[in-house]
Amino acid sequence: MSATADPIVPRRSVLYMPGANDKALEKAKSLPCDAIIFDTEDSVAPDMKEVARGKVADAVRSGEYGRRELTIRVNGLDTEWFEADVRSAAAAGPAGIVVPKVNSAADVAAIEALMLDAGVPAHTRIWAMLETPAAIENAVEIAAASERLAVLVMGTNDLAKELRAGLVPGRAPLIWGLQRCLNAARFAGKVILDGVYNDVRNPDGFAAEARQGAEMGFDGKTLVHPSQVEPANDAFSPSESEIEHSRRVIEAFETGIAEGKGVITVDGKMIENLHVDNARRALAIAAAVQALAE
Repeated sequence: MSATADPIVPRRSVLYMPGANDKALEKAKSLPCDAIIFDTEDSVAPDMKEVARGKVADAVRSGEYGRRELTIRVNGLDTEWFEADVRSAAAAGPAGIVVPKVNSAADVAAIEALMLDAGVPAHTRIWAMLETPAAIENAVEIAAASERLAVLVMGTNDLAKELRAGLVPGRAPLIWGLQRCLNAARFAGKVILDGVYNDVRNPDGFAAEARQGAEMGFDGKTLVHPSQVEPANDAFSPSESEIEHSRRVIEAFETGIAEGKGVITVDGKMIENLHVDNARRALAIAAAVQALAE
């Protein structure tokens, strides 16, 4: 099983939904998000952990969420709930098990060993959250630790807390960590998701941060509120002009090669293999997004 061999799966909008909240679980069935993280960690009080565990497993098994990619966030490795959470999630068979505060390759190995012992199906992948200084320092070894690990998820709130950094517009205190983890993801051939934006009353701020994440190279963004879904989908989808330009790049390149041209241009700019690769990826993402809507 190889993460790099996987087809493109749109993960533009990945929405956290509290696992003990029946209204939220029902609402998620109608939202245009690409993926859902059913949460049993931060959004669930200690006395509701077992209840949430059962509810999210039932949600994954229900078949009522259409084409949305369904994952379960368990409690951390150092908590009393971790093993039971992973065993329950493995039995439910979501697309991914999201594990907070993964700090090392050894953590990934421990997660995978427990999943295998629990009889996890082959399609269930590890989504590792990077949200501590140790995770940032060890990002490459974490990303490359297992072929079952498919997605890295930035935990920017906890990272800022650990760094004693401010959560400010532009995210200057976190940029170095975001870039380091993004580089690790690309090195290992993994998907990587940007962290959440907390102020749900500031759509302009969210749009700016989503655009920043897309420009940096993230594959999508984790979300805390349904109102953020459509703006995230827009930010991480190729625009109509990008799609049209990509088609013209590919057409010009293929025509130029067939005609034996040494220099190929589109709109006065020279086209090389890297531009063609980018164009093909943009069209593949657009096709995958379109397939979700059909």
